[in-house]
Amino acid sequence: MPELPEVETVRRGLAAQVVGRRIERVEVGRERVVRRTSRQALIDGLTGATVVAAGRRGKYLLCPLDTGDELMVHLRMSGRLLVAAAGQERPPHTHVVMHLAGLPAQELWFVDPRTFGEVVVFDPAHVAEQVPELARLGVDPIADGMTRAQFAALVRARSRQIKALLLDQHVITGIGNIYCDESLHLAGVRHDRASDRVTPREITKLHAAIMEVLSEAIESGGSTLADTQYVGVDGVAGWFQLHHRVYDRAGQRCLSCSKGNIVRVDFGGRGTHFCPRCQK
Repeated sequence: MPELPEVETVRRGLAAQVVGRRIERVEVGRERVVRRTSRQALIDGLTGATVVAAGRRGKYLLCPLDTGDELMVHLRMSGRLLVAAAGQERPPHTHVVMHLAGLPAQELWFVDPRTFGEVVVFDPAHVAEQVPELARLGVDPIADGMTRAQFAALVRARSRQIKALLLDQHVITGIGNIYCDESLHLAGVRHDRASDRVTPREITKLHAAIMEVLSEAIESGGSTLADTQYVGVDGVAGWFQLHHRVYDRAGQRCLSCSKGNIVRVDFGGRGTHFCPRCQK
């Protein structure tokens, strides 16, 4: 958390409020968030640069700059990007502040209580050396428009439990625990099915479920859970959690079949939610 829909919501907020604006000045507090390079490297890389676009790859935010470099932000567990009025009181754990040129006078804050997230400026011509994990990401269902044929090839080429495969960012990037559980439930596929035993019909259903769940979550502004920090750049929480059919609903009646109760089990160190009646 945040997953693809939450990061895409943030990307859209940056596109609307930050793209086209010059960064006049940069403040960096906690150095852990710039651990890949340094405080000064981030300040030097951003000061005077104009953000020319807002992109996303999986859970990574990627903003090209007019200098030829790119700004990469990974929110990890508790990171937030917020656009606020200049001079407004900053929340605790505001580790990076970018002062934006133009009116209204605004700042872009990177806030991260757990400091697992990071902010870095890199040269996209040397991405494999400077941010190697970006070069290893798999297909992005939304940004790449993952087709059923592509998805089928990824699933049938491997013999792994299907949830583990869907969560592997080197295979499909952006899907996390929430949307994996929701997609598997919508398709009627159990999390521990062997991927090479999923039938062609189930592959079709699962591909459609992934695309539907991600798209609906994006249009809902993502999911904001009680134990998370996620909000959009305007500070507004998402509401897709109101439409969750299995995630975080252990012990409750299944909304799909109205007969089974949602079960939560540990799977690969993650809480996994499913309906034993719908997902056999």
